[in-house]
Amino acid sequence: MLRFVLLTASLILTAFVAPPERAEAHALEPGYLEITAVTPESYRVFWRKPDVKGRPMAIDVILPENCDLLRGPQALNDGRAWVARWIATCAGGLAGGTVVVEGLERQRTDVLLRYAVAAGQALSSRMTPENTAVSLARDPGAWDVLGSYVPLGIEHILEGADHLLFVFALLLLISNRWRLLGAITAFTLAHSFTMAAATLGWVSLPGPPVEAIIALSIMFVASELVLRKGGQHRLSERYPWSVSFSFGLLHGFGFAGALQEIGLPQSDVPLALLSFNLGVELGQLMFVAVVLVTGFILSLIWPPIKRHLEPGALVALVGAYAIGGWSAYWFLDRLSGF
Repeated sequence: MLRFVLLTASLILTAFVAPPERAEAHALEPGYLEITAVTPESYRVFWRKPDVKGRPMAIDVILPENCDLLRGPQALNDGRAWVARWIATCAGGLAGGTVVVEGLERQRTDVLLRYAVAAGQALSSRMTPENTAVSLARDPGAWDVLGSYVPLGIEHILEGADHLLFVFALLLLISNRWRLLGAITAFTLAHSFTMAAATLGWVSLPGPPVEAIIALSIMFVASELVLRKGGQHRLSERYPWSVSFSFGLLHGFGFAGALQEIGLPQSDVPLALLSFNLGVELGQLMFVAVVLVTGFILSLIWPPIKRHLEPGALVALVGAYAIGGWSAYWFLDRLSGF
């Protein structure tokens, strides 16, 4: 029954998901704003706007009214995005002030804000088209760290189509609920370990090969879906935790790369790391829940579809080849970008 539910959901996802337009499996590159305290009343501002067809995206940072420069100088192209740097003097400091990204409400991307109060004290927030303003805290506390990094973890996993597609293919492959639980647990433990180790600098792998191998991991699971037969369990079905754990280690390096770009508050590294990982797990559970509920509802709407979704059936093969084809595109495109 579980296999039927999951295979039914696969039809919807593979039929209506558009092919990727870029090598990356994540959303449009976000803007980035970094505000670093130089003195109690002066701040170094770094502002990077995404490039849109050779021109800067129509968004601008507006600092609090107590600053002498509410806006920065004209942004210059650095070959990838549009960058501006300036020093702002803000009477009384920025604590309690509000930073706004004007025009973000008309865009389809986010802006990552990193506010460094002092050495070892930094807070990261994500500004979205629905929330274009951020109030700057005086001294980021534990709740500020949790409130910032948990949502960042959720958004990262939900925007990471490659990570989600691997989990989705894994769900399709495993019909036994206990083996499925073991596989998801192994995947979680593995990527949590490598994400922490890479973020803390204990281990390091170059990003491009990791991203290519992540795509390759999806291709492997898709091939297992194609080769399986009714009544016969492949090794990956009998011992799915070994597959999910092995590839989970690689996916953890992908999560670590995103977290390193965001940055960690040096005074709360363990809490920030835990919060981001918690957000990743929550986002993953949300995705799994949506897949299961969607498949269950579809099974109630059209029960006869079950016989068309058994291993080896044409519809099941089409879904497996769609997953494999998408991941193959990512793999080749990422490989060419080395």
